[in-house]
Amino acid sequence: MRVRVPVRGFDLRADEPPAYGGADTGPMPTELFLASLASCFALAVRWVCVKQEGFEPTDLVVRVRGEYDGPRFDRLLIEVVSSDPRIDGTLDRAARYCYVSNTLRRPPRIELRRAERPVTHGPPPPPGR
Repeated sequence: MRVRVPVRGFDLRADEPPAYGGADTGPMPTELFLASLASCFALAVRWVCVKQEGFEPTDLVVRVRGEYDGPRFDRLLIEVVSSDPRIDGTLDRAARYCYVSNTLRRPPRIELRRAERPVTHGPPPPPGR
């Protein structure tokens, strides 16, 4: 079952593979979740490299893998790949700037309710990490 997720003028698509009843027209929500963590961490690493260390990281790739435990992830592994050895000294600081990983470290309360109007996603994080 395909769903459309509007985000700040962008339309994200989520779906599931046919084996799970979907049409495979987009990533599964769990894949979007892992991609959100990977992209946020990659941006945080780049921010630390450029703003604090004064270099542009080369060939930076961030991969996130999750281990399932029933209907949730039990463990998340963030792997940072780069041929630039200077990246090593940025990872702990980058973790402090990654909104997604920080939210997972101290999860917020989740409230469920039916809304009368379409739900809008909140504003982007403030600039000036």
